[in-house]
Amino acid sequence: MGELRAGERVRVRAGDPAGHTRVPRYVRGQIGRIVESQGGWALADEVAAGVAEPRVEPVYTVAFAAADLWGEGDHEVTVDLWESYIEPVRKDEA
Repeated sequence: MGELRAGERVRVRAGDPAGHTRVPRYVRGQIGRIVESQGGWALADEVAAGVAEPRVEPVYTVAFAAADLWGEGDHEVTVDLWESYIEPVRKDEA
């Protein structure tokens, strides 16, 4: 995917994967904004599954408008997400 930068909009991949995931259900399918990169970390899903050499991926702090998540609130909610959990949003998307 390439390094994402602060300010870029991303969508969290929807779905309900089998086994452990660090993607909170309340952000799945939602659009957020990259706040910063936290560097590379072992993919938590693979660590929990006991994979001997889990993939190392960039982890991003992503901000979401509380109103988009819960229908109210004028603050932002931030979640740290591995790169494979997100995808860039095209400029023509909402």
